[in-house]
Amino acid sequence: MTKRTQLRTRELRVLDEALAALERTTGLKAAILAHKPTPATGADATIRITANGKPFQFIAGIKTVDRAVALAVAKNQLTPYGNRGVLVTPHLTTELANHCRNDLNLHFIDTAGNAYLGAPGLYVFVRGERPPKLAGRPIGTRGGGTTTALRVMFVLLCKPELLNAPYRELAAAAGVALGAVGWVFVDLQGRGYITGGLQKRNRRVLEPAPLLDEWVTNFPIKLRPKLHPRRFHAHDPDWWRQARLETGARWGGEVAAAKLTDYLKPATCTIYLDPQNARDALGMLVKQHRLRADPQGTIEILDAFWNFQLEGPQPDLVPPLLVYADLMATLDPRNLEVAKRIRERHIDHALRRA
Repeated sequence: MTKRTQLRTRELRVLDEALAALERTTGLKAAILAHKPTPATGADATIRITANGKPFQFIAGIKTVDRAVALAVAKNQLTPYGNRGVLVTPHLTTELANHCRNDLNLHFIDTAGNAYLGAPGLYVFVRGERPPKLAGRPIGTRGGGTTTALRVMFVLLCKPELLNAPYRELAAAAGVALGAVGWVFVDLQGRGYITGGLQKRNRRVLEPAPLLDEWVTNFPIKLRPKLHPRRFHAHDPDWWRQARLETGARWGGEVAAAKLTDYLKPATCTIYLDPQNARDALGMLVKQHRLRADPQGTIEILDAFWNFQLEGPQPDLVPPLLVYADLMATLDPRNLEVAKRIRERHIDHALRRA
């Protein structure tokens, strides 16, 4: 049995247990109509839930969720299905369940019997049920949650042509130790994300979309806090419109999103600086735009964490994947909407070529 088949088996077990738990806590009848793995769209199965003799059909996306940003990722994946989309997961805490209902309007069911479902003639909200003990490794376990793994994964997602490059080239592009690259490949292969083993020239990404989702979920918790974040305040909230960044500095977050989509009025500014000349570049920014240090400021300066040539029509922006991740980490509904646009326009087509 292949690793992806094993993962698929675990996903379907979670779905079976979640539907059984829903029947136990609500008395509703539930059944799987079809299961068809289409990870690029976030859909894994079609299910039917019957209430008072009336059937309701939902499109299920199955994944493990343990933090709010992962819920935001799931919400964007299921958005094409409207109110028919439902997240199926091993367990949601009361806090995350409340976030689904109150902030995201994200339907869900879990294997403890917690659920939020809504449709004309159907309303279910159950929370606080304790998680069951599931055998085996949970689906979506983030073995790629170390800073080293996240750096390497970022390179592979942004520059898929480097997948079969020598370890030395990958290590240099990711800014990690040479010996760490092999262990990242062992982990990714073991979890079914890549195939081809450790040999060069035959590696291939099997699941680029779930790999991206894992990276986006872990980035704000594992890697972003280690990029020496510094905050500043500007007297003019529109200072960024006339700002010209020095070499090695790039816009991320809301400003980059505004430049990519022309659809967002930034409330915050995020800038990534090359660590090698960060001090000089930051000094120039502070001087030119009269920025002042402020722990609560809306301007955030972070260290860049990659070392490869970026391509694109706007050389002063970070890669779209990082813009997307910055927006998703805010959990701001307006940013989540723009993040979805960026993914559709600038990321998904590249994933299909990976």
